[in-house]
Amino acid sequence: MELNDLFSETSAAVDAELEAIVDEFAREPEKLRAAMKWSLLGGGKRFRPALTFAVGRGFDAPREALLRSAAAIEMIHTYSLIHDDLPSMDDDELRRGRATCHVKFGEATAILAGDALQAIAFIAIDNDDRLTSDLRLAVIAVLADAAAKMVAGQQMDLEAEGVTIDVEHLETIHRNKTGALITASA
Repeated sequence: MELNDLFSETSAAVDAELEAIVDEFAREPEKLRAAMKWSLLGGGKRFRPALTFAVGRGFDAPREALLRSAAAIEMIHTYSLIHDDLPSMDDDELRRGRATCHVKFGEATAILAGDALQAIAFIAIDNDDRLTSDLRLAVIAVLADAAAKMVAGQQMDLEAEGVTIDVEHLETIHRNKTGALITASA
């Protein structure tokens, strides 16, 4: 399969699942739901879900059994982007060519949208009846560990701003901030 085909196929399936998850678990308040959808469905390659599908294919896992977990991974990634864009972090006004969540909906709503995406990601996995309960617990544990490492990496990144650090420390930052969720995707 061509890489572009994998990303295209993944985006369509995951975007539909993301929208269904938000509609199922985040009906109100409407402003919060709109902020979540704005951030989730604003584009992107869906690299992490594509990695989940590609590795799953290598183990003959049915795509349907991977879909909700792949969407949950994207929800964790998106929550991290919302928080990373905040004025207290990187203070970005654009993400993927559009206004960031805090610019469009306000800083407080952006924080809550990120928080809600993180929580709903775990609820979505817990409610995935295509997985056994043991497998759901395992997926939740792997994703929670990756999310915690991602947050630690973000803190290390903030502390390294304006400071000279060695390559080993830089690798530790990236291994946690970016690499942990990529590893969990596989």
